[in-house]
Amino acid sequence: MPGYSKSQGKIKPGGRKMNWDNTERRKFPRIKLPCKINLKREDSVETISTTTENISCGGVCIILPQQLGVYTSVGLTIDLGDGGNPIQCKATIVWSLRRLDPQEKDYGFFDTGIEFSNLSQQDISRIAKIVQEWTLKEKS
Repeated sequence: MPGYSKSQGKIKPGGRKMNWDNTERRKFPRIKLPCKINLKREDSVETISTTTENISCGGVCIILPQQLGVYTSVGLTIDLGDGGNPIQCKATIVWSLRRLDPQEKDYGFFDTGIEFSNLSQQDISRIAKIVQEWTLKEKS
């Protein structure tokens, strides 16, 4: 995949990752929504603050200045911007790709995929509602 350090499947128009056999891999629909997020590795006292690139009921993609290892356990605090309390949950880093295109925003940073581990049903419902509302807005 141009602009990344390793391939994670094809990107079809609209940004959805596809397997090599051209089938959708994602379990959950996601939307491009910039939410404030704080990330803390379980083995560190340092907190990293950033915003999400996209979000779904299964996880988030964020951009980080440093690479965190795949399978690293983290704690997340996410402000969905919907007026509710921030979501707090445990999660796992499932992929990380360095941006290699010098023309790209955040060149040299890492797109990082994070999968939620223990979201409450209430938090899943909140995210699902936001994703559905944004999806309907985009279609109209």
